[in-house]
Amino acid sequence: MFRRKHASHFNLEDVEQRQAKINELRDALGPMSARGEKYCTEACLIRYLEARNWDIRKSRKMLEESLKWRAASRPEDIRWPDVSVEAETGKMYRASFTDREGENVVIMRPAKENTSSHERQLRYLVYTLENAIFSLPEGLEKMVWLVDFTGWTLANATPIKTARDSANILQNHYPERLSVAFLFNPPKVFEAFFKVIKVFLDPKSIQKINFVYKDNEESMRTLYKYIDPEVLPVDFGGKNNAVYNHEDYSKLMTKDDIKTASFWAEDGNHVMNGHSVPEVTPQSSLIAAKAS
Repeated sequence: MFRRKHASHFNLEDVEQRQAKINELRDALGPMSARGEKYCTEACLIRYLEARNWDIRKSRKMLEESLKWRAASRPEDIRWPDVSVEAETGKMYRASFTDREGENVVIMRPAKENTSSHERQLRYLVYTLENAIFSLPEGLEKMVWLVDFTGWTLANATPIKTARDSANILQNHYPERLSVAFLFNPPKVFEAFFKVIKVFLDPKSIQKINFVYKDNEESMRTLYKYIDPEVLPVDFGGKNNAVYNHEDYSKLMTKDDIKTASFWAEDGNHVMNGHSVPEVTPQSSLIAAKAS
């Protein structure tokens, strides 16, 4: 008689089992570059495990593909002068306020599209994501998207190729980074467009998307649950009169670029625009979990 083996079941709530999975994934990755090591913090490994339901093989495959993508595209090396033209109209930027949990908010206004370069639009998307992540308070991992469809028509619609590649980057290389997304005042015609791009989104992402209408109190209450109306811009039904100022935002991004370059420098020093960036200090380790 053969003794039947009992199947081992992974318990997500068991701290020891979770840690064992994290360690197993790290071991499975093997040797990595200096930047790869910085990227693959424990928080990073957890995100990839969660994205693939804690399946080691699938999580490893996903993370290895992200590491290859990062090595080839070097998103951490994109600087403000490379993408600033994309931001001139305020079509996408990191908001000056956060949600109620302290998570960064990325505002998008697709009707303000001002360029047609597929590659440059993707680079600006990546730059904005990297910046929003790098600027997160310690201990926070996710961000909120606030998409304003005021003035949007099909003429402003993102090309299908750009929409598909954007979805691929967001889902495959920034897993578990989205807390919630609000599509604000989308016109009826957007519903047809959304049905097309919806096929590029995974079920988890779709569940995080909320359609919000300014004249619908119930949907506005959902928005207010995440973002205090006191800090929410007037355009979104809040009380904050702040508007996007490209010159001020450029100054902020330029300062952030120096911090980013300092953190990612493999040798501890980095020269940008003729200026030496200070050596990465021990305090920089506090940033690692946010940057990965």
